[in-house]
Amino acid sequence: MIAPGDRSVAAPFSGTSFSYGGVTSRFTRSGDQFIVRTDGPDGALTDYPVAYTFGVDPLQQYLLRLPGGRLQALSIAWDTRPKAQGGQRWFHLYPAERVDHRDVLHWTGPAQNWNHMCAECHSTNVQKGYAADRDTFDTRWSEVNVSCEACHGPGSRHIEWARQKSPAGDRQKGFVFSLDGRSRMAWSFDGDRPIARPAAPLPSRSEVETCGRCHSRRSQIWPDYEYGRPLADTHRVALLEEGLYEADGQQLDEVYEYGSFLQSKMYAAGVTCSNCHNPHSGALVVPANGVCAQCHAPAKYDTSAHHFHKSGSAGAACASCHMPVKNYMVVHARRDHGFRIPRPDLTVSLGVPNACASCHRDKPATWAASAVSRWYPDAAHRPSYAPAIAAGRRQLPGADSALAALVNDRSAPAIIRATALSLLTPEPTGTTTAAMEAAVRDAETLVRRAAAERLAIVDVQTRLQLGPRLLADSVRTVRIESVPAMAAVPPALVSGDLRKTLDAAISEYRAVQQFGADRADSNVNLGALEADLGNAQAAEAAYRRAIRLQPQYAPAYVNLADLLRATAREEDAERVLREGLQRIPDVAQLHYALGLSLVRQKRTADALTEFHQAALSPDDARYPYVYAVALHDAGRMDDAMRTLAEAQRRHPADRDILQALVTYAMEQRDSAAALKWAHALERAAPNDRALAAQVRELEQRLNTP
Repeated sequence: MIAPGDRSVAAPFSGTSFSYGGVTSRFTRSGDQFIVRTDGPDGALTDYPVAYTFGVDPLQQYLLRLPGGRLQALSIAWDTRPKAQGGQRWFHLYPAERVDHRDVLHWTGPAQNWNHMCAECHSTNVQKGYAADRDTFDTRWSEVNVSCEACHGPGSRHIEWARQKSPAGDRQKGFVFSLDGRSRMAWSFDGDRPIARPAAPLPSRSEVETCGRCHSRRSQIWPDYEYGRPLADTHRVALLEEGLYEADGQQLDEVYEYGSFLQSKMYAAGVTCSNCHNPHSGALVVPANGVCAQCHAPAKYDTSAHHFHKSGSAGAACASCHMPVKNYMVVHARRDHGFRIPRPDLTVSLGVPNACASCHRDKPATWAASAVSRWYPDAAHRPSYAPAIAAGRRQLPGADSALAALVNDRSAPAIIRATALSLLTPEPTGTTTAAMEAAVRDAETLVRRAAAERLAIVDVQTRLQLGPRLLADSVRTVRIESVPAMAAVPPALVSGDLRKTLDAAISEYRAVQQFGADRADSNVNLGALEADLGNAQAAEAAYRRAIRLQPQYAPAYVNLADLLRATAREEDAERVLREGLQRIPDVAQLHYALGLSLVRQKRTADALTEFHQAALSPDDARYPYVYAVALHDAGRMDDAMRTLAEAQRRHPADRDILQALVTYAMEQRDSAAALKWAHALERAAPNDRALAAQVRELEQRLNTP
């Protein structure tokens, strides 16, 4: 990030233009000013002087000012690559979409706000400086670019160290903590073993944690970053969430490196970032395969007997198979840092990508899987976390058992175990409760945080057993994630030391949300907390603030409507939901909430229309289930059964859908159909004794003449 000038602006601001979504933007210059004429917050073409350039290679963006101290990243960028590589052109960061001024992804919206989204990682010692009462930023920094102190911490004591006559005695050189993972780890080959091992355990993970501050998909939750402390004290790192990662953990969305690296055997062995990269330039410490040969004997691995490709070819490069590349921001190629073994067999069974297809685009996954099975006959039998994660995402039969086993597998990476915990169904079963009980005592922060996030899926008594430990955890993200579930516990059940612990955690939770007060989601979180605490007026104010900040954020309308309903203002709730649908049409969540409001107002026909619109969403099983129930109650049994059957194909293990199919089939006196669905329900809930008894009764009824 740097002020615009002849040397810093890479793009031609000479009357060039770029058209996207029916808008033609022009790039001109007036004296020392570089000017973009493009569509503003209201869609009107307006001239905006460039405040800063942003980025160098392989693209450059331009920051434009908006009122309230906002710096916004223009979504039209300049491709700085050579022309021969397709560069030297304007392009839009969302070429496959039609983003206009009403879209959250538009350059004027919160998703492109530099103050919140970009500043911490592209400047040094950034203080966001958001004032909620004025809705303004006064963002400040020590240095506009990333300097030494961004990673090493305050440098004043380092200067003192450098001025000493004999500075060698201070290993940390005056810094608050040491970033010398590479120099402190001695790796050696033990006998005939082809993979090197460290002579001693890595003293700390501070280097990886420091890099992860910016090289991760995360959100900052606390303003005061403490150098050398766990990242989870100040940042919430994303788990392997659907839409961000493939089911096997490969990068999908723009997740950077940290979350992938946490999954790797390299991380588990103690490898740190500087073992491979020069931390100041980002370059490899040894070129090409040499960087891997530091720990992987070339005689074993850098040979055609291992990679089965011609030496010197792209297929012989370690990174080609173990670090597949994916483009982000259209032109920025980034390698996956999971260092996983290619598994084309999982492409066949689960549809995840595989590295072989990066080069062999004309070959099917079955071809690659067959080749790998010939080269490595035991490859298909290697354990994989992907089937359990994939089953959990789809809530397939047996998913909870597989996920619980994964949670309890201490050999699995923490981020995978935490993800498995996050996917356990909300049905409070013995499997779920046992997994939660173990997770709250786990040594890994991410696993404890996942337990805190899922605390609401267990009953109140279990929460009272598990919650106090999470509320008092040594890491901030664990403490704050446990607050929503514990704040919803009836006040009469919370007293003494637990009351003090919960109150302290609630204060911290409020501070976290207030730090993010420029974001709609933080205001919705704050509103939900106030609602649980009985502060209806404060909750309403927070929800309405969220809508003002981001009119496209559906949960704000839904939560506000629910609050209005709870305070006997049903007509106001309906108005809020219709206002939301005017601004963001076709959002299933809003149609569903509006349908419920109309049912409460006894406007059944109108409600059916809204439920039908919600049921068109393929992702949430609740919507078609409720629509089917409404159809049944309206006397449209055939339509209800058809809706349920279609929903069951998309959500084969959803218990509500299957139970409704059983019940309605019995109403139709179709015992065979009822038994069919009951067997499916039994497979989805194998430990439910009441259900097993129901199935036996149906079987007996069907077999009785």
